[in-house]
Amino acid sequence: MATLTRIQTEYQRWLNDPVVDDLTKEELRAIAESPKEMEDRFYKDLEFGTGGLRGVMGAGTNRLNVYTVGRATQGLAHYIQSLTSSVDQDVKGKQASVVIAYDSRHRSAEFALEAALVLAGNGIKAYVFEELRPTPELSFAVRELGATAGIVITASHNPPEYNGYKVYGSDGGQLTTDGANEVTRQIQSITAFSEVRRMTREEALACDLLEWIGEVIDRRYLEAVTAVSQRPDVVKAMSGDFRIVYTPLHGAGNQPVRQALAAAGFEQVRVVAAQELPDPEFSTVKSPNPEERDAFTLALEDARAWDADMIIGTDPDADRMGAIIKDITGEYVALSGNQSGAIIVNYLLSSMQERGELPDHGVIIKTIVTSEMGAAIAASYGVETRNTLTGFKYIGELMTQFAATGEKQFLFGYEESYGYLAGTYARDKDAIVAALLICEAAAYYKSKGQTLANALHELYASHGYFMEKLESRTMKGKDGIERIRAVMDMWRANPPQMIAGMPVQELEDYTQGLHGLPRENVIKCKLEGGSWFCLRPSGTEPKMKFYFAVKGTSLEDAQQQLAVVSEAVMKQIDAELLA
Repeated sequence: MATLTRIQTEYQRWLNDPVVDDLTKEELRAIAESPKEMEDRFYKDLEFGTGGLRGVMGAGTNRLNVYTVGRATQGLAHYIQSLTSSVDQDVKGKQASVVIAYDSRHRSAEFALEAALVLAGNGIKAYVFEELRPTPELSFAVRELGATAGIVITASHNPPEYNGYKVYGSDGGQLTTDGANEVTRQIQSITAFSEVRRMTREEALACDLLEWIGEVIDRRYLEAVTAVSQRPDVVKAMSGDFRIVYTPLHGAGNQPVRQALAAAGFEQVRVVAAQELPDPEFSTVKSPNPEERDAFTLALEDARAWDADMIIGTDPDADRMGAIIKDITGEYVALSGNQSGAIIVNYLLSSMQERGELPDHGVIIKTIVTSEMGAAIAASYGVETRNTLTGFKYIGELMTQFAATGEKQFLFGYEESYGYLAGTYARDKDAIVAALLICEAAAYYKSKGQTLANALHELYASHGYFMEKLESRTMKGKDGIERIRAVMDMWRANPPQMIAGMPVQELEDYTQGLHGLPRENVIKCKLEGGSWFCLRPSGTEPKMKFYFAVKGTSLEDAQQQLAVVSEAVMKQIDAELLA
């Protein structure tokens, strides 16, 4: 009853609020006879998750719109003001500022401007990119401009009806637990839209609280990315004989990926014409997600017609990169995020070792759901691997700690979900530098008469046949969230003793703050023989994710183990979700 009362109260509050515009009220009146739709829009406020706010666009507290964006920005402004009022005296005189970027989604530019005008209304300067830009460039720009914070308007690879609002700290990394919790507290303290202070665009420009940025930051960012190149001589030698097909999937990667590849020396790059320009509907794909092979259908057609050496694709905000290579038979096969990560780890470390530049205190950082293959490769070079919780914000946080203490020198960070970073110019995953490095590695192996497929098989033979798989189940709405919560509670209360005939040796519940990591709603089951799987509700989508990993004596053995374990777990999960 309390929930129902909240839904009706919030619905009426929006209808009666003089701040809410007539078109939004018209949208709300249209659902007056749809209690289920009303419930989904108003049963809760949109919450900060793994990547800030993310949700379906539309009217309501559980939707992304100019009012929820404005309220979130007012909360962020309060948070920034609390930071700047408590900093050391020598920097108190510096004006607080926020850099804002956005991608190609519906209303992204509008939401970015709304955030800027609310910041201006609070006396905080906003640097806004004049056109869509990649998320990693935002991270770079925060650091380059010495800003207090950053905002990216994006929903990454979600369907077109979604958008999102990610917040970054002064180090260029996404806000981690404490910062996100404080911003959430500040947002929750705002109980009426009339409390949101904003300027008009004209007022903000006149007060120098709004500044458009672009070309200068683009140039500096590109220089930082291409400085990570490991073998420019190889690229130059192979430039005319190495063919790349690239698809930006209608997103922000189009120009920067092409510019980075050209600056590195790659001359033979062909962009998928139908997916080159921004399209908020992502009309040529089911999902603009480079993790899914279907997203590469058009790129594969171009690659086969041109006999390309490899295909790369980036998601709408260009922080994730997927690659397709030729296998030993000449067929195009997709690399998993774990495989691309392992290849780049080996390429980076071997290149540095050959130049005599491998540091004694170098470190690779990965997430707890990422394959152990990269860690095994790193260990063979004497390089340590550190684990973090899921989400690149935790990798960025460790990078900042290492930079401050000098304890470790960051070499590479990655996660199985196609996110990679080399270099310290940013604190978030970067599809542009990942595209450069995977293409450079492929060109290097081609110069030796090999392919990346050959290189991958050599790594398996040397370090073990690691194989991984990701499954997910989408559970929309309030009922879906409750079902996911119930399944996690069930596994904690009654953990299985056996899975597919293999004893469960240990169940790690990360809500307990294991291994010195923050508390997070993740369960990891370790099986006899080194296999493991994780259960994790997504922080950005209405779904539950299941990660599986095995290490076999051969590819066939690993494939068989993976199939048996994942089938047994998912059979149990599906029964529980539908119970």
